[in-house]
Amino acid sequence: MDSRRTPPSPAPALRNLPEYVRHWAEATPDRRAFTFVDHPAPDSRGVHRTLTWRRLHLRVRAVAARLAEECEPGARVALLCPQGTEYVTAFLAALAAGLVAVPLYPPGLPGHGDRLSAVLADAAPSAVVTTGHALDEVSDFCTGRSLPVIAADQVSDAYARTWRPGAPDDSAVAYLQYTSGSTRVPAGVEITHANVVANARQALAAYGADAHPVTCVGWLPLYHDMGLVLSVAAPVVRGLLSALMDPVAFLHEPVRWLRLLTAHPRALSAAPNFAYDYCASTVTEAQKADLRLDGVAALINGSEPVRPGTADRFHAAFAAQGLAPGTHCPSYGLAEATVFVSAARPGEPLRRFALDRDALATGKALSARPDDPTAVLLAGCGTPAGQRVRIADPVSRAALDEGEVGEIWVRGPNVGRGYRNQDELSRQVFGATFVGGAAADETVDLGGGWLRTGDLGTVLEGQLIVTGRLKDLIVVDGRNHYPQDVEATAQDAHPAVRRDRLAAFGIPDATGERVVVVAEHARNTALDDIDVPALVREVYAAVSARHGLRLADVVFVPPGTVPRTSSGKVSRALTRARYVAGAYAAEAAE
Repeated sequence: MDSRRTPPSPAPALRNLPEYVRHWAEATPDRRAFTFVDHPAPDSRGVHRTLTWRRLHLRVRAVAARLAEECEPGARVALLCPQGTEYVTAFLAALAAGLVAVPLYPPGLPGHGDRLSAVLADAAPSAVVTTGHALDEVSDFCTGRSLPVIAADQVSDAYARTWRPGAPDDSAVAYLQYTSGSTRVPAGVEITHANVVANARQALAAYGADAHPVTCVGWLPLYHDMGLVLSVAAPVVRGLLSALMDPVAFLHEPVRWLRLLTAHPRALSAAPNFAYDYCASTVTEAQKADLRLDGVAALINGSEPVRPGTADRFHAAFAAQGLAPGTHCPSYGLAEATVFVSAARPGEPLRRFALDRDALATGKALSARPDDPTAVLLAGCGTPAGQRVRIADPVSRAALDEGEVGEIWVRGPNVGRGYRNQDELSRQVFGATFVGGAAADETVDLGGGWLRTGDLGTVLEGQLIVTGRLKDLIVVDGRNHYPQDVEATAQDAHPAVRRDRLAAFGIPDATGERVVVVAEHARNTALDDIDVPALVREVYAAVSARHGLRLADVVFVPPGTVPRTSSGKVSRALTRARYVAGAYAAEAAE
């Protein structure tokens, strides 16, 4: 039997990712481990570059040996690699060498140079790893930092011959996952070896990949928590093939992702909500002709609020290509919990909830008629994946009953150790304790050690429903308004509003909070061709009718102007700061 095509045997219980790499290299050396599909030209169907488990193990050992020459055990190593197999090798090599990986990106990522500098200053790495292709720009960026810069693909295999790896303690920090910085200054979450192995196993079980082998297909950046766990950690733990592509290749031609799903039956993949809308609106009928999506095992929708309408549009767009409705899996997670917290299971119908907007504004999740135009439509994000989730009052820290909206708290083996060099913040966020409340008399311990996620949500019919971000909440006249809800109304008000490229936020003044929307106009529409005053009136009217909310200002700006985090989310905090500073005044439509 061809060992390259046979499914892997059940995964053993090992302590860290490098041990899993060694196991699969010994058990199935010639089976494919990682494939990167490059698109060197606009019309390219892709150039495949593949590592077998044997080759991956060799490259990990070689790069680990090279890193050990430069770094003491426990030192941090910054990964400034482009997307590709070298990124995977460098990450696993840092772990194998007993170092702390810091997954980042090359300095050429538009709009993120300042953040990269800030993260490097905080992480204080002893070395930087990149590739030969990016070596010059990374070396220039690191000038003055006195850091050795190593090109992973230029390290000789000979380094592996004498390499004798140690055995990292599973409680030691494996890597720093820097948060995207959408609501505060980026902080490095300390993820241990045990954390990442536990979360990989939780994700594999949640999406059925522990019992039925799949191919992990991904374009999410590997410096992002979901990309790192789904495209690297989970396939390493289970011995699965991971097929990767560059995020830029997806953004330029989204059908490339769908072609990769077609090429790998029983594919498991993930994307933020906007990506599904993007595919549904831009993939042409001609491009759909050669797509076969009936073999897709699961499509994870996470990283930003999941909208039922998006799932409906995506499945309507690709039903003729065989895509089954039960493949869509709304999920919830965050970097502080490694990534995955809860998930809808593959094969189950999408759970959708119509909630009374007025009740939601007062912290209650009460059912409404789905056809009520003022109802809030939310998707259920399934059930916890091998961990505990409770809803707490963010002020009193009391546990809340089902149907009450509060802060989502999490506890499990995947929750990180804390933030690097931020002991007080770590105690506040990672060491929360329930105080009294509805669940105080439960026999199950609700004591300390809970992670405060900063996200708002509730539980209905056993499903976790995420309603918004605590720090982004807009409070007007004592009523809560969720910015993503206002944004959805604004973008539906007129086709010239670019979807998922707008921010709603509150600005305090003497009488309370003024609500502002800053929105990009659609790329296919020139601002000169838009009747801006009429468009503004439609947005004002839509938000007023649906939310009972009077907007103080609506600003339209060119595409690419609303800032985003390194993971692609709109940064409301930075948009607010730029608005207050008057940065949009010159670009605002008069």
